[in-house]
Amino acid sequence: MVSDSYTGFAEVYDELMDDVPYEEWARFLISVLREYGVGDRVIGGGECAQQVAAKGMEAKLRAENLAAERNTVLDLGCGTGTLTELMYRAGFDMIGVDNSEEMLEIALRKRERSGSDILYLLQDMRELELYGTVGAVCSICDSLNYILEEKDMVKVFSLVNNYLYPGGIFLFDFNTVYKYEQVIGDATIAENREDCSFIWENYYDGESRINEYDLTIFVKRHPAEYFEKFAETHYQKGYTLEQMKGFLDEAGLLFVKALDADTHGEVREESERVYVIAKECGKCPV
Repeated sequence: MVSDSYTGFAEVYDELMDDVPYEEWARFLISVLREYGVGDRVIGGGECAQQVAAKGMEAKLRAENLAAERNTVLDLGCGTGTLTELMYRAGFDMIGVDNSEEMLEIALRKRERSGSDILYLLQDMRELELYGTVGAVCSICDSLNYILEEKDMVKVFSLVNNYLYPGGIFLFDFNTVYKYEQVIGDATIAENREDCSFIWENYYDGESRINEYDLTIFVKRHPAEYFEKFAETHYQKGYTLEQMKGFLDEAGLLFVKALDADTHGEVREESERVYVIAKECGKCPV
């Protein structure tokens, strides 16, 4: 995330999001990344290995490092690391970046339980800094809608482009203007669950396309059987697919395709969430 959101709320984020289809999202991401060659090891036999051996140990080590970079996926706006862990289990080397220290603390607890070696970095995506390139960057669950300024979106995309391996993939989703205007709008949503209840008060400004929502959550604590209250305000901005294409172009990334995130079919006027696949195209092949 890129705002100051998800502070005290981080402790109850997973409880509130327990119905989010993370495994389904992970399967989609994995299929796309495999389709574009992310995760395929460069070293391991055949002509490539023979060529590397002929060039000596230094070239072999360099090629192995590049292979590791190609297999690495950056989860940008990783939150509590649920999706990051699923991607790690699928065989990718994972880096998770988020600007909420509280969310990353929970991600680190998950890493300790799972025994994974995911690298987590406390960073604002507008100031992204990595030690090398990665084979793919994924940003899912409307993290990019927290970018409220268009110039900042271009900056984020430019940084992504900078850290992508030659031909690397950028896969992200975003909530559309249609969703904010026609689906959420100015509304109050309340839900009462057994151990967690919430009130979502939403306000959308059509001129600025800024969506504000005040979230109040009540979580049952055991064994005392009392409810703890959490309250936060979040701001997001609605974007169109054409705008996203423009940001990609300005950042030097190649737009590949877009899909309706719910149907995985063509993007429609009524699409509420959209997947975008883009590609790095400016670096020389290694």
